[in-house]
Amino acid sequence: MRSVRRCSRTGCVNPAVATLTYAYADSTAVVGPLATYAEPHSYDLCEAHALRLTVPKGWEVVRHEGEFEMPEPSDDDLTALAEAVREAGRADRPVEPADAGTSGGSRRGHLRALPDPGEE
Repeated sequence: MRSVRRCSRTGCVNPAVATLTYAYADSTAVVGPLATYAEPHSYDLCEAHALRLTVPKGWEVVRHEGEFEMPEPSDDDLTALAEAVREAGRADRPVEPADAGTSGGSRRGHLRALPDPGEE
């Protein structure tokens, strides 16, 4: 399943909406819509960092005109999510003991089933 890509800036946890690519031969930084795939020589940026990007003296910034938009989940993303939830909820999977300090819920991998508050 494809996860939400995050901004490449250190300490930023916002979702990426733009891709920054450098054209070194032209001393240009290009900020455009989020690329379909993460590339090793480009950087994903959130909207705030995409709009505030500065470059060294003598360089140019070519920026996408218009608003940056969050990418829509594809059918593949939604299908993968549904399959992951279905797999996690299978009855034939072994149930792990509840962690110490939990409120009596059972645990299956990273998902936790909590008891109905009315049944306690």
